[in-house]
Amino acid sequence: MRRRDFIKNGLSLGAGLSLYSFLPLKIFGEDLNEGSLPDLAVVTQGTPKEMTRKAVELLGGMGKFVSRGDVVVVKPNIGWDRKPEEGANTNPEVVSEVVKMCLEAGARKVKVFDRPCNSAQRCYENSGIKKSASEAGAEVSYVLDAGFKETKFPQGVYLKSWEIYKPALECDLLINIPIAKHHSLARLTLGMKNLMGLMGGDRGKIHIDIDQNLADLAGFIKPGLNIIDAYRILTKHGPSAGRPEDVKFAKTIITGKNIASVDAYGTTLFGLKPVDLPCIELGNEFGLGEIDLNKLKIERFSFAS
Repeated sequence: MRRRDFIKNGLSLGAGLSLYSFLPLKIFGEDLNEGSLPDLAVVTQGTPKEMTRKAVELLGGMGKFVSRGDVVVVKPNIGWDRKPEEGANTNPEVVSEVVKMCLEAGARKVKVFDRPCNSAQRCYENSGIKKSASEAGAEVSYVLDAGFKETKFPQGVYLKSWEIYKPALECDLLINIPIAKHHSLARLTLGMKNLMGLMGGDRGKIHIDIDQNLADLAGFIKPGLNIIDAYRILTKHGPSAGRPEDVKFAKTIITGKNIASVDAYGTTLFGLKPVDLPCIELGNEFGLGEIDLNKLKIERFSFAS
């Protein structure tokens, strides 16, 4: 099922079952042999580009997620007027490699955007993402106030509806690419937190009961692919005030379909456990992925080997 068709119309179970025997190997974004693929791929000790490509390949390749003619939204963290070395935004090389892989897989268009907290122009420029993503072939744009749509969250507990950026609702595939970093309120910024960049309005309001609100948001958005950039991680004073000594080279990329599972592994980079972040536990309850890492099939690869 294409993402935008699911959001707009849905499909009846009966119709789906009647067509089952005629479907190709790739159905509704799922492969019939998916059981042989890992839940997560974790790649270490390479360059941002080579680790990103390898991590996606271990999940079956970008062609498993992107179909020819798709419109893909790549959502990095471009929230802060900081350079890549400061660990506040997604690494631009990770973003550009994802864009390239989407186009290689046949995407018709790849859109890259975020709703920054600082000046959008300065964030896009100083993060290096505007330049790298544009050169890779993406359509890089600023988030426009007129582009939001009030959207109901049927599964939401506290967050029943919110304005969501329309291009994220209308795309065929949303790829979520957060940077792993400390956050003074949410404790960490990972995949679920990164989805706030698709929200309009006064996002500060969801900081009350933030864990449940993040779970409510992720329970509706559900990216088709999540890629955590942990090449550099910000260990203190996040999300944006980190000093050079707060930045650590973890040289890790984590990929997976299920956002709670990917975030669960991301906590381990900071010496934490998945249960240390309530939003991840709530994500598990929402069916957004297993968070007991011992129950997951994890494929690991190191370029240092």
